[in-house]
Amino acid sequence: MMQLPVKKTNGFHYLPGFLDARAQSAIHGLLEKAVVEAPFFTPVMPRTGRPFTVLMTNLGRLGWVSDAKGYRYQPVHPETGRPWPDMPDEILAVWRAVSSYSHDPEACLVNYYAKGARMGLHRDIDEDDLNAPVVSISLGDTAVFRIGGRERKDRTETLKLVSGDVVILGGPSRLRYHGIDRILIGTSTLLPQGGRINLTLRRVTRPAC
Repeated sequence: MMQLPVKKTNGFHYLPGFLDARAQSAIHGLLEKAVVEAPFFTPVMPRTGRPFTVLMTNLGRLGWVSDAKGYRYQPVHPETGRPWPDMPDEILAVWRAVSSYSHDPEACLVNYYAKGARMGLHRDIDEDDLNAPVVSISLGDTAVFRIGGRERKDRTETLKLVSGDVVILGGPSRLRYHGIDRILIGTSTLLPQGGRINLTLRRVTRPAC
């Protein structure tokens, strides 16, 4: 892992190039194996049933899903009914290096963005433990990331996230609105099929101590 200059703003940390090419390739190889066990699925919006433009799966003890029943974490894949694959040590190592949190994440949401996929402004609020940060790892094509404030109406700014970049939302920035405007297809050769994979590491439950 390589650490370059860090942008810090009220708990928002941007670490460009945190993962070098070898680390990116190693994690991608592990993800390819995990997706065989827990295939990508298409989540839908709870009220409208509208499908997301991203494909999704999870690693870890808990996985985030969205369907007609709402947003939630659950221990099994919604289509196979099997537990999510374990979170690889290589991914846990990123959390332990950057989160400044004494407990490991319980969920690693894996989003795949193909051409035309995006993610609207949202906040990660389905977790019981909001003291833990959210750690995001970018792999593959560059994404135009939009970050706002704690209110939807707040001013936003954009940042291009390149393969290997890491972003941390913690402290006052834990509940800031954020999303992905678009993917710049063809900017990376990491994924043979193109597109972008985003790993979002989250602590879901509050530690006992």
